[in-house]
Amino acid sequence: MTSGSPSRYEPVEPPELYAGRAPVSERSRGVALGLAVLGGPFGLHRFYAGRTQSGIWMCLTLGGMGIWYLYDIIVVAAGDFRDGDGRRVARWEVSDAVTGPSAPERRVSDLEDRMLGLESQVGELAERLDFAERLLAQARERGSLPKS
Repeated sequence: MTSGSPSRYEPVEPPELYAGRAPVSERSRGVALGLAVLGGPFGLHRFYAGRTQSGIWMCLTLGGMGIWYLYDIIVVAAGDFRDGDGRRVARWEVSDAVTGPSAPERRVSDLEDRMLGLESQVGELAERLDFAERLLAQARERGSLPKS
């Protein structure tokens, strides 16, 4: 391509931008295929994938009078369907999605973080107590404090 502007067949983002995130969508291909088969003429799979504008057009044209509907079923089943962010909807399982740690793992991680914070606070308090005891001992040695 010589004009410098990307065509509709070339990716808008260069592949090096995908280094920080996965190029595969967290949405399930199985759910998208089910929605495409059952509600394809109304664009339900496109709404699910975050492609709202094309979902509205698909709903208004009843799946492009069936042609767009059949095309999308083939594309979703093949794994080439893209979500609203341009990532491929390729995962079959819903639970296989990249959603981060589960709720119990997050709770354990939060507790570990809180314990580390408490440990550092206790360390600071121990240092302050030690400092205060040294100051009192120095004051007693000079005789400015009465001995108890």
